[in-house]
Amino acid sequence: MRKGFASAEEVETFLRPRLSSLSDPFLLPNMERAVKRILAALDPQERIVIFGDYDVDGVTSLALLAEMLRAYGATPDLFLPLRMEEGYGLSRESVDRCIEQHHPQLLIAVDCGTSSVVEIADLTERGVDVIALDHHEPKADLPGCVAIVNPKINPQSPFHYLCSVGIVFKLCHALLKTRPVEFDLKSKLDLVALGTVADIVPLHGENRVLVQRGAMEIARTSRIGLKKLMQVAGVQLPILPEDIGYRLGPRLNAAGRLNTAEKSLRLLLTHDEGEASVLAADLDRHNRERQEVEKQIFDAAIEKIDNQFDATRDAAIVTGARGWHPGVLGIVTSRIVRKYHRPAIVIGFDENGVGKGSGRSIEGLNLVQALSRCADRLDKFGGHEMAAGLALREENFDLFAETFRNAARDLLSEEALQPCVQLDYELAFSEIDIEFLRWHEMLQPFGNGNPQPLFLARKVEPVAPPRVVNEKHLIFRLRQGNRHRRAVYFNGAPNQLPLAPWDIAFRIRADEYEGETLVAMQIEGVRTAEPSQ
Repeated sequence: MRKGFASAEEVETFLRPRLSSLSDPFLLPNMERAVKRILAALDPQERIVIFGDYDVDGVTSLALLAEMLRAYGATPDLFLPLRMEEGYGLSRESVDRCIEQHHPQLLIAVDCGTSSVVEIADLTERGVDVIALDHHEPKADLPGCVAIVNPKINPQSPFHYLCSVGIVFKLCHALLKTRPVEFDLKSKLDLVALGTVADIVPLHGENRVLVQRGAMEIARTSRIGLKKLMQVAGVQLPILPEDIGYRLGPRLNAAGRLNTAEKSLRLLLTHDEGEASVLAADLDRHNRERQEVEKQIFDAAIEKIDNQFDATRDAAIVTGARGWHPGVLGIVTSRIVRKYHRPAIVIGFDENGVGKGSGRSIEGLNLVQALSRCADRLDKFGGHEMAAGLALREENFDLFAETFRNAARDLLSEEALQPCVQLDYELAFSEIDIEFLRWHEMLQPFGNGNPQPLFLARKVEPVAPPRVVNEKHLIFRLRQGNRHRRAVYFNGAPNQLPLAPWDIAFRIRADEYEGETLVAMQIEGVRTAEPSQ
């Protein structure tokens, strides 16, 4: 396995994550200063605003910190920027609206702020103290505020994998250690798991503990809105990261992608069953609308790319057009990266030629580093190693695209540009049983930083032609020696199957059928069987 354990203790810690293993929250940069300033705001009942972001990480962070401060008797105002009108983070437009509506004395920026040097200076001039709880990559200059609690401002910090809701969880822990109050922080891990999985940060270190225990809290959550969302999304127990990543997360994200994330925030905080039902149904509808918009843009982008892309020449893909909705560009970009195995930037321009774009990367290319080489072509940019956002004018598009492709060519090795399937272990059909599945499930939660094991089975033959489902998936009955297994190959119908016998790359998972647990098999790749050595 690709885990790199150095001792039996590390294996034990990995297989049995415990909340007691979580480290001191004051190890995070500037945590003490943030806690001191927040506690100082409580007794005189200062006006506190929690300024969030419109994705799942931002909304869950907002909900968690709001519930924590309310436990202290505070009544914080919650503020979400309007994606289309104000853009991401502490933009001038969103800051002006926030001050006009709430007149904060203390503003806690969550999932943003690390790059907001000018905006935070403006807030400070207006008499507002600012704390930033963030995990985005810092640039050369940091804003002058009360505290920036961001592990990435310290290269030696071991917590670079935390997303914003993980940092908020650490802040809550630090507050409770400093001034204890009646508050069940463990029960709030449902929010932490939602934000952590949806933000696709690595599921190692403490993230593994937070998501594993958080999935248990989702399963028994008393949060009525989350229960209703699970119902409309068809999520069943046990809760797996794929349920969060593909069912719950997209619905919580959908409202913020096309409009405002307020409904998602209200869903997580409401205690009213009727309101929860309405909001869950609304988010489900928004998600279907988002899927339709996304499909239209993806199809248009693929048509553009196929007319220009040369796999032997291009180390990156940059595409864009007027009218492409910026709220779904991140999803479209991710699909393009998977299809072509290239870092990609997708940009939507408005009628004035103002463009907003999303970038996604592949292993081997730090996206922020690559975009730094294009800074003079951009109005602004920021993000992480694997995902970023940017803004630019339409007249700079061609020069930016060329500069970014050249940067990717310089930074990426030829090996990194070759898609490959990295196998973990050769597994015969005779070894696949419920006992093996039980050990396999101890490796959960799977996700970024802890990929689900990928197995190899050699000399496998189809017993009969595959059954095609929805014109895109294949259902197989396979034979290896005298052992038969059923397998699904998602999106396999368009692929030309090689001559049998095959070597197959596959994953396994638990499948409940009529009260019985079965081992399901999912094909990820097929090749003609190689001769025995």
